[in-house]
Amino acid sequence: MIIIGEKINTSIKSVQSAVEAMDAKAVQDIATKQVEAGADYIDVNCGTFPFKEPELLEWLVNTVQEVVDVPLCIDSPNPKALVFALKANKNGKPLINSITGERERYNSILPLVLEYDTSIIALCMDDDGMPETADDRVKIADRLVESMTKEGVKLEDIYLDPMVRPLGTGSHYGVVAIQTIKKIMEEFPGVHTTCGLSNISFGLPARKLINQAFLISAIGAGLDSAILDPLDKKIMSFVYAAELLHGKDDFCLNYLTAFREGKLEV
Repeated sequence: MIIIGEKINTSIKSVQSAVEAMDAKAVQDIATKQVEAGADYIDVNCGTFPFKEPELLEWLVNTVQEVVDVPLCIDSPNPKALVFALKANKNGKPLINSITGERERYNSILPLVLEYDTSIIALCMDDDGMPETADDRVKIADRLVESMTKEGVKLEDIYLDPMVRPLGTGSHYGVVAIQTIKKIMEEFPGVHTTCGLSNISFGLPARKLINQAFLISAIGAGLDSAILDPLDKKIMSFVYAAELLHGKDDFCLNYLTAFREGKLEV
């Protein structure tokens, strides 16, 4: 499972304050702790500062890279902000979050993917909005994969997001997300799937419980990446256990290593 650490996001009040004050130490502490907890990518997002986003995103990239060497997930729909961040990137191949089938967004983001040789999260939505059914989401995924690979994007650099919607707005959305993940992994061998895990529980009580149950189901459907909080020891424990149960951990090595390192919470 590829873990994208979600904690450096200015929608989190403490992170917004740290970025506003340009408190490098506070940001670097969050980055370091996420890597130590198992993050493979560090997501950087300062979207709550729309008028200063390019400069602040560049600052975040530079600040995080001073203390960790894992690649970054650069999280913005703003092409100008992405350019600032991509020019500052030094930690190997970054992951852009994200592109969609919406024509304007697609045309503004894809050239950056190609120019800077990045990986890309592609959301299963287009100019008609977010489809209700798994089949319609997979149709968008098909168009995105076909179009991006024709332009030269490698399959292994594509992370398809099934679009996880809150269960509080429709009790069927968990099933739709799981079905979409399963169909994508069956129909497009070589691509990754990812999602913002906690979207599923938005607006409901005891959110962590829902997130944990959804994670296990999603891994069973083929999910191989997730945007989540790696500092949540319980959810990380479920990652190791679920991958083990679904045959994705040869000889139980990852699970046993996590146990020996004290990373499991039982």
